[in-house]
Amino acid sequence: MDKESRALTEALPEGIPDTLAARTAHFNVALSTLGHRKLERQSREAKADKQRYLTRYEANAVVEFLLQQKAFGTPVRMKHVAAIAFSATRNRPLADRPLKLPGPNWAKAFEKHRPELLAKKNRPQDWNRHNIYDKVKYWFEVIGKELRNPAILPENIYKMDETGIMLSMLNSVKVLVGKDDTNAYRGARVKRTMVTAVECISADGRSLNPMIIWPAKTHQANWTTYPTPGWVYAISDTGFTDSYISLQWLKLVFDPQTKERANMKPRVLIWDGFGTHEALEILEFCFENNITMCRMPSHCSHKLQPCDVGVFGPLKTAYREQVERMELGGVNTVGKQHFTYLYSPAREKALTKRNILGAWRGSGLFPFNPNRVLAEIPKPPTDLTISTADEPRMDLRSDYEALPTPATPVSGETLMSLLDMIKHAPNDEANSQHKARLQQKVANAAQTYLAKIALLYNRNQFLTKINNEGKARRAADQRIIGTARVVTYEDLEEKRAERAVTDAKAAEKKAKKAAKEAKRVASAGSKAEGAATGLKKRGRKRKSASPEQDGSNPARRAKVLRTSETQVEEIEIMQQPYRAPEAKMY
Repeated sequence: MDKESRALTEALPEGIPDTLAARTAHFNVALSTLGHRKLERQSREAKADKQRYLTRYEANAVVEFLLQQKAFGTPVRMKHVAAIAFSATRNRPLADRPLKLPGPNWAKAFEKHRPELLAKKNRPQDWNRHNIYDKVKYWFEVIGKELRNPAILPENIYKMDETGIMLSMLNSVKVLVGKDDTNAYRGARVKRTMVTAVECISADGRSLNPMIIWPAKTHQANWTTYPTPGWVYAISDTGFTDSYISLQWLKLVFDPQTKERANMKPRVLIWDGFGTHEALEILEFCFENNITMCRMPSHCSHKLQPCDVGVFGPLKTAYREQVERMELGGVNTVGKQHFTYLYSPAREKALTKRNILGAWRGSGLFPFNPNRVLAEIPKPPTDLTISTADEPRMDLRSDYEALPTPATPVSGETLMSLLDMIKHAPNDEANSQHKARLQQKVANAAQTYLAKIALLYNRNQFLTKINNEGKARRAADQRIIGTARVVTYEDLEEKRAERAVTDAKAAEKKAKKAAKEAKRVASAGSKAEGAATGLKKRGRKRKSASPEQDGSNPARRAKVLRTSETQVEEIEIMQQPYRAPEAKMY
């Protein structure tokens, strides 16, 4: 209800005549608008509410759902917002329920009218790189202690990293052609061979000479015809670094170019957690030469590594420009023999003092500003707190008139408090308007929660479908059902059925074998029990030789079975020769 409608329905104080002019002066509303409300003309807001696809409270529930999904790391795509809005209306009465989804432009208009929402593009990212807030926070705590050490100067802090550069891989560019030209492509020769460049930058804006790692087993003479004094070259089968190459980089590149400037002061070398950087020989060399190694946390290089933040991007762009220039010159294929000629000018253009200082600043290290990085990383979702019925509610005051009109309840506690206020409200004409407002708040809360329930139900249905599919996939074992290189789905189903029959027969055979073994154990147990109690089987009595006729040892052994619940064992009992009883004299 708008302000003018309330001005028509609320009672006036005593002494004020009940006229439109008096109500206009008392409630401070426009006279013409008050007259329109008396003629039952709706306000613009009321008309707009009827024309909207969602009610105000359903829209609030949709916004809360979208923000919640973003907090969980699964933001909703724009194309799915219309379906979510349609789901939010499923708890309406059938007469008010829409029959189809909103139009294709509804999501864009909804984002425009909700200031808390913003449509933007999101690139996919590995979950290991997404949930890094705690690791980044801990990194700044550790590295901050080193940077605050007065013995460590910015000129002695270095960051080393490797980057792979394709010999010839061009990007899309904007060109100026004739208006009738429909060709969207241009001719180019692609060479996907990857060459690794090891770069190192300092916190005061300098860069050391690089190390180039060729993907080869030998060095070729024509690869280094372009003069590059101070550069170091290495080879490996894969084109990547290893423990030996990392150690040689320390000895041939880092230490000679930084030792004299450090002047016996400690040097800090920051690099990633690649396993080849932590060999025993490398640690010993750093310890002997007063080099402090700082290992960055895993999966955080895109935010914390200065080279990735502000150096390698301009470097590769400049290299591609050099490749474009060579392509225009008529070079057929860019190979390793062209790399140094192309990489050297690209490096001079990209590794400037401005770019290097900007990289350190973007990674939050110089100047030291962790919030610059932490502000761009999503925080882990907070634990949801749900109020229970056992929690105490607010005590109702005796002076009901002093209670203000509460907002629409958003929790169970506030809803119960509002219901208690309605229950204890006096049933007189003076408080009827206030009681009606309280009841409207309850109705608004009911609409909001019904929309939330509809959204959660739709979400649960989707998750149930995904879980059922995964359950069926996990139920199928990974046994081999065929070895043919090409097979149809029907053949696979037939092989799977045959394998199921074979497994059933094997299980039946195993069950029979187990039953037979159990029967044998039970029979042995019954025999042992009979022997222990002295019972004999029926049948003819066998004759046995007398002890005197037996030429062997008169002591004979008899085997008796002793049983228990878990085992059957044989016990040998020594039997003595028979002796007649002797008469004793008393």
